Amino acid sequence: MIGNDTLSEHITTRSDHYPVMLEEVLDALSPKNNGVYVDGTFGAGGYSKAILQKDVSMLWAVDRDPNVVATADSMAKEFPGQFQLLQGCFSDMERLLRESGQDYVDGIVLDIGVSSMQLDQGERGFSFQHDGPLDMRMGGNGITAADVVNNTEENELADIIYNYGEERASRRIARAIVNARVEKPFDRTLELSKVVEKAVGGPKYKKGKRQIHGATRTFQALRIYVNDELGELRKGLDAAERILSPGGRLCVVTFHSLEDRIVKEFFKIRSGDVSRGSRHLPAQESNLPEPTFEMLYRGGKKASAQEIKDNTRSRSAKLRAAIRTSAPSWAREARHD
Repeated sequence: MIGNDTLSEHITTRSDHYPVMLEEVLDALSPKNNGVYVDGTFGAGGYSKAILQKDVSMLWAVDRDPNVVATADSMAKEFPGQFQLLQGCFSDMERLLRESGQDYVDGIVLDIGVSSMQLDQGERGFSFQHDGPLDMRMGGNGITAADVVNNTEENELADIIYNYGEERASRRIARAIVNARVEKPFDRTLELSKVVEKAVGGPKYKKGKRQIHGATRTFQALRIYVNDELGELRKGLDAAERILSPGGRLCVVTFHSLEDRIVKEFFKIRSGDVSRGSRHLPAQESNLPEPTFEMLYRGGKKASAQEIKDNTRSRSAKLRAAIRTSAPSWAREARHD
C-alpha cells in the first residue's frame, strides 16, 4: 500500500508490487508451520505468498476488490489446500471466516490504504496522473468519487477534504470544484486533478526538493471517504481481537497519520497503557477490562534505510504489532444473523 507522501513518486519509481516491510512483518507475525493466518488486505498477494512459504497450515486471504481473483486463483494452485480467498471487507473477516468453518486464527496482517496495483490501473479512478473514470471504489459498489464531488455541498466537501486528506487548502479546493461543476459535472480523474492542482497553487519545488502533487491529499480524502476506510479499520481491529487465539499476533502496516493514530490508540488502550492523568489532563477510566493485547515493541517500526532506498513507497510506512492475551474481547460480539 502507499502513503500520501509517496503517491507522486510512485509514477516514476514503480516496483513490482513489492510488499512493504516484508521482513519486519514476518518477524513480528512469526508464522509457525501448524498455524492458521489471515492476510486481511490481500492485494497483489505479497504477504500471503511469504507467509505460505513458511509452510503454515492455512492462509485465509480477504479482499473486497474483485480484480484480485486471478492472483488468488494462481496462488491457490501453487499452495493447494493451504490458501483460500474470501471476498469481502476485512472489517467483516470474523463472519467470513466463521461461515467457512474457521473460528480462531494464530495471526493477522493488515496493510492499510490503496495498493500500487490499484493506482496503476487508470480505469479504477484512484490516480490523479492516470486518466480514468472518477470512481475510487475498492469493491465496485456504493457511491463513487464523482458522486461526492458533483453532489456534495461546498462546506461539507471542504470538511471531507480537510478531515480525510489533512489538506489545509480544503476551502479553496472545495470552492474551485463547486464552481467548475456548474459548467460540467466531473467524470474523469484528470479533470478533477487539474482543477485541484490549480486551486492549491504553490511551487512544484521548494528549496530544491520536489513537493507532492497538488491533488495528492484531495484524492486521498475522496478515496478514504468513498470506501469508509477509517471505519473499516476500526471495525477490522475489533474483529481481529475477537478471532485471534491467545498468543496470536496482529500486525498492522499504515502509511499516514490518520490510520496510524487509530491503530496506535487501539493498541495503547487494549494493552492497558492508559494515562493516570495529570494537572493538565484528566485521568482515564481506571476500571477498564483486562488487557487483550501485549505490545511486541513500543512505538511503530519504520522501514530500513536500505528498503527506503530500494522502494520509496516504504518511506511513510509504519508497523505496529501485538500479541493477543487470554483476556475476553472488549469488542462487542458481532451479530451474524
